Amino acid sequence: MMRASKISRRTKETDVAVELNLDGSGAYEIDTSIPFFNHMLELFSRHGLFDLKIAASGDIDIDYHHTVEDVGIVLGRAFREALGGKAGIRRYGFFLLPMDETLVRVAIDLSNRPVLVYDLGDRDARVRDFNVSLCREFFQAFANEAGANLHICLLCGGEPHHVAEAAFKGFAKALRMAAEIDPRLGGALPTTKGSI
Repeated sequence: MMRASKISRRTKETDVAVELNLDGSGAYEIDTSIPFFNHMLELFSRHGLFDLKIAASGDIDIDYHHTVEDVGIVLGRAFREALGGKAGIRRYGFFLLPMDETLVRVAIDLSNRPVLVYDLGDRDARVRDFNVSLCREFFQAFANEAGANLHICLLCGGEPHHVAEAAFKGFAKALRMAAEIDPRLGGALPTTKGSI
């Protein structure tokens, strides 16, 4: 069974299309018209081994906010659809990601209970013209739409590029772990409740 999805969303502010294969090789085609955000999503695809195509356009002449948030919305929906009923998945994932002086901890539960706990430090740090605080909007949108309990925390460091990169790579690794099929479950749901 192929765990894949195609989702699109169009508003007056953005137009976003996502194609996702959970069990891919990390192949990607990313175009959001925001170079730094493209880079983060490419890292996410590669380190999660998710095949990912994202085409997004938006009102970036005003701000990057709408595009970043809406990509999170559509990507979260794509993951939710690709995971289907979640039979046999590991459900939980975590990763500590070092990036030079920076260390970020990411933990995720694909629980259908959306929560974001997030602390990546300086709220106005920038990489060129990209405000790293926008990463929070992406992760919040993803958690809401995927139905994920997501924790992302900066443990040490602070160089903005390293912080964002560690967060996206750690997110990829944790999500890959959570979405993987556990053969010992034999296709059962990873819960005692009977549903997730």
